[in-house]
Amino acid sequence: MNRYFTKDHEWVEIDGATATVGITDYAQGQLGDITFVELPAEGATLAQGDSASVVDSVKAASDVYSPVSGTVSGVNEALADNPELVNSAAEGDGWLWRMTLSDASELGALMDEPAYRSFVDTL
Repeated sequence: MNRYFTKDHEWVEIDGATATVGITDYAQGQLGDITFVELPAEGATLAQGDSASVVDSVKAASDVYSPVSGTVSGVNEALADNPELVNSAAEGDGWLWRMTLSDASELGALMDEPAYRSFVDTL
C-alpha cells in the first residue's frame, strides 16, 4: 500500500521517502468550487496534524492538516493559476504539496483506501 487517508479527508501517497499530499475527492465535493489554495512554504517543517494549507471555496475556507511529519520539498505551482484543479482531480493532478518524511511509522495510524471509503459511508 502506498496511499493513506486521514479522518480529516487528506490523502498521502508514498514514493520512497517522498510523500505527496492532497485532499480527497469527498472533501472537494463538500467544499464546492475551489477559489484559492494557500500552500505551505518550501522548506517548512511540519509535524503530523499541523495546519499546513488552506483551501478556499465558495462555501468555506478549510484548513488542510499535514497527515505526516516532514519537510516540504515542493508545492503544486499549477494551483496558483488553476485552483479548480482540486475540484477536477483532487486525488491526482490537484495534489497540494510534497514532503520528505521524517517518521514513516506515522503511516501506521492512517487508513487504507477501503477503510477510508467505509469511513466516508458513515458520514
